[in-house]
Amino acid sequence: MNERDATASPKRHRGWRRLGLVVVVLVIIGSALRVMMPWAVRDYVNRTLDRNPLYQGTIGPVTLQLWRGAYSIQDVNISKPTAEVPVPFFKAKRVDFAIQWNALLHRKVVGRIVMEQPEINFVASPNANESQSGSGAPWLEMIQGLFPFRINSGVIKDGSVHFRTYQSEQPVDVYLSSVEGSVDNLSNVRDETTPLVSTVQATALVMDQAKLEYKMTLDPFSYRPTFHMAVRLLGLDVTRLNDLARTYAKLDFKRGWFDLVLEAESNEGQINGYAKPLFRNLKVFSLSEDLKEDTVLQFFWQAVAGGVVKLFKNQPHDQLGTLIPFTGDASGTSADILATIGNLLRNAFVRAYLPQLQSGQEGVDGLQFEPPDISDPVSSGDTS
Repeated sequence: MNERDATASPKRHRGWRRLGLVVVVLVIIGSALRVMMPWAVRDYVNRTLDRNPLYQGTIGPVTLQLWRGAYSIQDVNISKPTAEVPVPFFKAKRVDFAIQWNALLHRKVVGRIVMEQPEINFVASPNANESQSGSGAPWLEMIQGLFPFRINSGVIKDGSVHFRTYQSEQPVDVYLSSVEGSVDNLSNVRDETTPLVSTVQATALVMDQAKLEYKMTLDPFSYRPTFHMAVRLLGLDVTRLNDLARTYAKLDFKRGWFDLVLEAESNEGQINGYAKPLFRNLKVFSLSEDLKEDTVLQFFWQAVAGGVVKLFKNQPHDQLGTLIPFTGDASGTSADILATIGNLLRNAFVRAYLPQLQSGQEGVDGLQFEPPDISDPVSSGDTS
């Protein structure tokens, strides 16, 4: 070994030791950051939730998945501190924020949010301190503050939505369960040229029993709402709504099924649409039952309601229904009363409606539902 090699060998050893020391230090720092990051993210999330002046939030553990550019928040709970109600406005078992990797194929860096078992509780009351509606809170700003990238899509798994009252004689809880939904292409990562680029789809059970379908296409970049929406509910047992009916209509249902179809479109905030409520095999008055259970005023009110149902229902199909056209702008809508009455008479004496879109099974923007099963007595009736 010559003198030059003998001198270079200790230098190489010192170089490797320094490199090894740097690697060890980086590993220690990285491990420390990995341990501290969930606490830092948790603190950031809490501070973001606390920016809402009307609602306060608490969260459980935060989990980071750096390999997929994501983090998850468990046990999210958002409540209205000024409301004297026993349920939070929003809660979820888990909320996951992640980079939407397939959007990178379109050279866009956007995010995706997934909510597992989310629950929303709307509470109605004459007293503002005993109600909660979610209005007035910057929800979109909060979501944007929780993730550094623009949200492009979202998924809801096994969700629920409740409408409750606690101040009535009989507490009311009307709800959707088993909500499965998705929203896609809010950032138009595919650069589609049609204005209604984003899609929303959802299914749910009303009162754990009747199927609800929701479909929508919209323009997320329009300054005023621009969308096409369709909703259909099939075969709701109306006796499940008796708590609601007693509280707000002072009557109850003895039997019956309810279907609803709603379709609306908006162009720059100008809304046009219709709602088609249909009752089948409906009975609201029973002489023997109401005579035993009701007060005098309730008895006569039930008798009047029963008489109206019998007068205006389609006798061959045992169906009461109408079509309610409505128009307006984003700040409010108004129904066409004369057309509603005319359609009530048409259903009663001319032709029974079916729970299907008036524009046909396929709507203007490709929105469609499967046709109802006409062999089912709940959905049977003449086509209209």
